[in-house]
Amino acid sequence: MAIPKKGTRKIDVDGLKFRWLIRKKATYTQSVYGIGKLHVAIELEENPGTNLFIRTDRKHPNDIETEMVNPITPYDISNWIKQAFELGWNPSKNGNTFRTKIMNNKIEVE
Repeated sequence: MAIPKKGTRKIDVDGLKFRWLIRKKATYTQSVYGIGKLHVAIELEENPGTNLFIRTDRKHPNDIETEMVNPITPYDISNWIKQAFELGWNPSKNGNTFRTKIMNNKIEVE
């Protein structure tokens, strides 16, 4: 399933162009329980296949217990895309969403 184009940012990683998105509005679980984390969706800009979904270890700004925001930068996105390639993500191949999570600054398959 394609991610919506509105609100996405573009990034070039090793000659491939991607679009990435962080949902602006917090879900209920991202804002109420004190454990809300940011989630990122990534896909190829043209002819997207399998999406990359990353559940980060970064607190959501709208979470009730967030005192300091650690933003997700383009450098983070580029690094995570490269790590996802190493785990077997193929963004041009059709298939189910490639679901991952960040643990200790390293991406892992969920």
